[in-house]
Amino acid sequence: MNIELRHLRYFVAVAEELHFGRAAARLNISQPPLSQQIQILEQQIGARLFARTNRSVSLTPAGKLFLADSRQILLQVEDAAARAARLHQGETGELRIGFTSSAPFIKAVSDTLSRFRRQYPDVHIQTRESNTREQIAPLSEGALDLGLMRKTQLPDTLEWQVILREPLMAMVHRDHPLANRESVSLAEMVLEPLVFFDPHVGTGLYDDILGLLRRFGTPTITQEVGEAMTIIGLVSAGLGASILPASFKKVQLNEMRWLPISDEDAVSEMWLVWSRHHDQTQAALRFREQLLAAAMVDFFAENTRKNVR
Repeated sequence: MNIELRHLRYFVAVAEELHFGRAAARLNISQPPLSQQIQILEQQIGARLFARTNRSVSLTPAGKLFLADSRQILLQVEDAAARAARLHQGETGELRIGFTSSAPFIKAVSDTLSRFRRQYPDVHIQTRESNTREQIAPLSEGALDLGLMRKTQLPDTLEWQVILREPLMAMVHRDHPLANRESVSLAEMVLEPLVFFDPHVGTGLYDDILGLLRRFGTPTITQEVGEAMTIIGLVSAGLGASILPASFKKVQLNEMRWLPISDEDAVSEMWLVWSRHHDQTQAALRFREQLLAAAMVDFFAENTRKNVR
């Protein structure tokens, strides 16, 4: 058989109008070609679909059955086309995002996730919390669409853009001698027993922060842990001091104090990372565009506040 979709549309029009002239007008074609195409369709099927007289046109039993199936087929084709268009436009599908533990605390990230979910409720957002180094391979291989990570060395397979430069902050127990200071310096913090990340965990903050401290001496790390929240918990228990990006300041504990660091270069960058060699879905492109726009808005808002102060 060589039945085309246009044959089904012609047949449905005639079956609904039960008049070849009206069906031809509805289809914007002349009547003779329409009659010819219906005959070809009947030959392809091997059954009469219409009973014709000089006065009327009616469906045969085979025609009634074929009408129901034809409508369903045309509807399925329209639905398939609509689903493909929505996927292409980024309105459906899946968005796979990797992020470090601090990413949800960043306003631009949380705002973009919330806005994107409202705008595109049919896009399934799959999030995977992992440290900076753990995201590199999945991004390179295409298992993740986007990654939110701290500054690190990336392979040539990945591209990145800074979405945030935020100050680093010191953390001390409330009874610590530095607890009531307005700020502290890196030179002071390098003298403190520190709670910090295990070097084997793979967080980008490890090299960043220790690199800053080593300009003033050799840091003494008394507790090595795998998660930032564990660091916060141990500092609040009095087991040492530490340094984390300001986004973690949203975690407030009565036993702990957050202190600004006076050194101007005590900052940490959050990057948005994606693959150079894997095509981005429209959903990923939309999310990336929205996040970068939100980050830019927050950047200008923060600088405006600083200038006002």
